[in-house]
Amino acid sequence: MRNFLPDSSVLPETRSTDPIVRSILMLGAILGASATPTAAQGPTPAEPELFRRLDATLDSLDRAGRFSGVVMLGRNGEPVYQRGVGFADRAAKRRNGPDTRFNLGSINKAFTATAIRQLTADGKIALDSPLVRAWPDYPNEEVARRVTARQLLDHRSGVGGNIFGAPPGGSRNDIRHNNDFLQLFVNESLQFEPGTSQRYSNAGYVILGMLVERLSGEDYYDYVRRHVYEPAGMTATAHTPVEELTATTAIGYTRGAQDAPPNAPLSPNTFLLPGRGSAAGGGYSTAGDLLRFVQALRERKIAGGTPPGIGIAGGAPGINAILEGDLPGGYDLVVMANLDPPAAEDLARTIRGWLGATD
Repeated sequence: MRNFLPDSSVLPETRSTDPIVRSILMLGAILGASATPTAAQGPTPAEPELFRRLDATLDSLDRAGRFSGVVMLGRNGEPVYQRGVGFADRAAKRRNGPDTRFNLGSINKAFTATAIRQLTADGKIALDSPLVRAWPDYPNEEVARRVTARQLLDHRSGVGGNIFGAPPGGSRNDIRHNNDFLQLFVNESLQFEPGTSQRYSNAGYVILGMLVERLSGEDYYDYVRRHVYEPAGMTATAHTPVEELTATTAIGYTRGAQDAPPNAPLSPNTFLLPGRGSAAGGGYSTAGDLLRFVQALRERKIAGGTPPGIGIAGGAPGINAILEGDLPGGYDLVVMANLDPPAAEDLARTIRGWLGATD
């Protein structure tokens, strides 16, 4: 069962007993509650009818301003339906298409957890040992002594902090690396006794990204490129610095508040973005690359990869993306939007209903 919850502080249960697989599958939490009911479940419709429904729904949502982005359905790693609607850049009137790159939000956590899974298999980290074993000079002694990698993966560490702030005397654009994010929260006390509760933690995944660097000897961004993206054939996926974003990248547009009315004016979310994303989120990809990721999991091309039935999502102002594998009918689904949540979430839920999947 793929369970997407509306509150990012509460995580869905999963059926896997593998702790790292569980941590990846638990990343389905998205900001914002769904406003669209799931379509009635039943047999997967024939493709002509399915595609007709998709076209009609996308046309309607586009006219209403409720969706801007890309939908891709694939089977066996190949797209069987792909369509973009809305504008990647409203000022330039540049439209979204299958090759448009979108901000992934927290989907990047799946790649970070995969990296930790690889390093665990290589014997470079023990999940249940305190952080201090792998990182003796971690700047917060309390965290280093009491928190384990497994707890960080499972959002049970008690590590909190706001990674969406700016460094003292600087701006969000000055944040260029995981270490820059670390400085935003590293001195904060634990929010609860590690292992006793569960609270969604972006900060925990920043620490995991830094662990990947320390244990592998590679820069985090280079590691995930070499060990996750390249084996999967994901050529358009990267943590691209803001000044290097090209015209193929969608600008995110936000209405400014989670409860803003659907007709509230849209503004670019660029002022909210860091100079570069982190191990917790903020990389960029295309729908096609995410489809390749699922197929690579299916073909076991990625060391330490999860089962292809993964369901992961990301959401932030002007950002909403969902990836689901092994849906009824043998479909994989990618929905990427450059609007506030739940733009992609609502549409993905409707499509899952048509396919006969359960929420």
